[in-house]
This record gives sequence, C-alpha cells and structure tokens, in this order.
Amino acid sequence: MLFDDTYRTIAEPSEGIFRDRGSKFIGYAFPLSTDEEAKLILQRIRTEHPKARHFCWALRLSPDRSVFRIQDDGEPSGTAGRPILNAMLSADLSNVLIVVVRYFGGTLLGVPGLINAYKTAAAEAIKESSIVEKTVNDIYEAKFEYLAMNEVMRLIKEEQLAVLDQQFDNHCSIRFEVRKANLNAVIAKMEKIEGLRLKYLTTV
Repeated sequence: MLFDDTYRTIAEPSEGIFRDRGSKFIGYAFPLSTDEEAKLILQRIRTEHPKARHFCWALRLSPDRSVFRIQDDGEPSGTAGRPILNAMLSADLSNVLIVVVRYFGGTLLGVPGLINAYKTAAAEAIKESSIVEKTVNDIYEAKFEYLAMNEVMRLIKEEQLAVLDQQFDNHCSIRFEVRKANLNAVIAKMEKIEGLRLKYLTTV
C-alpha cells in the first residue's frame, strides 16, 4: 500500500524535566489536531510560568506528518525548536505539540548544551506519555431520500463506520468517518444506492 493509513500520537498530556547547571527545562507534550489548539495551550503555559525565560516549542500535524512548526523563542537559532522536533521525529509522533519552558539558572550552556537540554526535556515528556496508534480517517456526508435509509444504515453497519451526526427527515443526511484504507470500497457501495449524494468534508 502506498499510503500508510496509521500514525502514532500521544493519548494525553504529559511532562518531563531536565536540569543542567542551574537551568531547569520543563517539557510538556500535548496531543492536538489544529494550530488553533496550539495557540491556546501556549497562552496557558505562559500564564502558568510567569517567571520563565523561554517558551520554545515544536509541533507536528497531519497524519502524513507533513506539517511542522518550530519556535526558538529568543534562544540561539536552531538550539531549541529543532531539537524538540527531532525528539518527536525519533519517536515518530504526529498531531503533537511539545513546549519546553526554561528557567535560566545563571550559567550559559552554550549551543551544544542548549541543543541537548531541549532535546532531552522533550524526550522526557514523550517517555512519560502513552503512545497510541490511530488510523487516518476521512469524514464524508451522505445525503439521501428517506426511502433509502434502510439500505444506507445496513451498509454503515456492515462496514462498521462511525456515525458522527445524523438527521432523518424527508431528506436525510449522515456524517460518517471511514478509514482511508477502506475508503474506495465503501464509496463504491454507497454510489450504488439510488439518489445518494456524497460529499468529502475533511481528513482526521
């Protein structure tokens, strides 16, 4: 199969700590699915640590692991965000944000020291998390006439599709999630149902 339809992420937030020459690096790992969530988490962490010197982070989004962002937040370029991302890459995680909060201890650590500290704090947070494997799913909406409802519901049951939302009236609609690997087979069966219209919504 060309497209791997599973990815690894973390089940719940976790944290780890690394200390070096008086500086304290607290790593926080969070599962997430959008950039917006990351902004809210960062705001919250800044509020929780008003005396911290730096808030460096990296995130990796999308099941194909193609979207990532890094932020050194005042540390020398390449010494914080990139090592945090590398810890994520080593664990092959996606849909994760890791923030490392630094309390400066008065001694400069130098570039190698900083790289090691940020990478280790991120790795410690990952070590404390539960890693789970998820499937990449597409969300579709099916619209159909009331008369076709039995046929549609039977297909949903046979294919074990997760129903996210449903409205049954004269005109019915169902939003459902289908694993990418099974997508073509499910769509082919749906398209055989008379009058049914399918619309792709998003991938999760």
